[in-house]
Amino acid sequence: MNTQTAILGGGCFWCLEAVFQRVKGVQQVTSGYAGGARANPSYEQICTGATGHAEVVKIDFDAEVISLEQLLTIFFAIHDPTTLNRQGNDVGTQYRSVIFCQSVEQKQLATAFIEQLSQQKVFSQTIVTQISDAVPFYSAEAYHQNYFNNHPQQGYCQFVVAPKVLKFREYFKEYQA
Repeated sequence: MNTQTAILGGGCFWCLEAVFQRVKGVQQVTSGYAGGARANPSYEQICTGATGHAEVVKIDFDAEVISLEQLLTIFFAIHDPTTLNRQGNDVGTQYRSVIFCQSVEQKQLATAFIEQLSQQKVFSQTIVTQISDAVPFYSAEAYHQNYFNNHPQQGYCQFVVAPKVLKFREYFKEYQA
């Protein structure tokens, strides 16, 4: 086993968590916060946008089963990397598209991946996903963990999270756990 970690932000962490929990080779997905100035921020604090944190997921994965490039393929398919500081109705820097690279190799791969998407004109607008060096990761409160699985009937889960999970199931059968 070759366990590695990826930290990705692409809007609400409930959406990313729900999808990446269903990816083969992913060992654990933890919702949390990264990229801000305050240590151990609370959800209420980051929701103001004043702390500078993004809602992110920390993905521990077996690189012998799924590669970072494959995870990025899923990531760029399930969120809009062309909208600055927003995903749908979720607006603010806490919802920015960001990759917190855990190594020089991850940074090189993420940079090349975005360059390739841009050259291929996969998106009609410019990709605004930030590529950042590693920063401290803070786990979100317990009630945020495994949110979609625990609250599938909640409105946000039905209308925002579920369509992303369905998109993953439809387009990424080869990556499903």
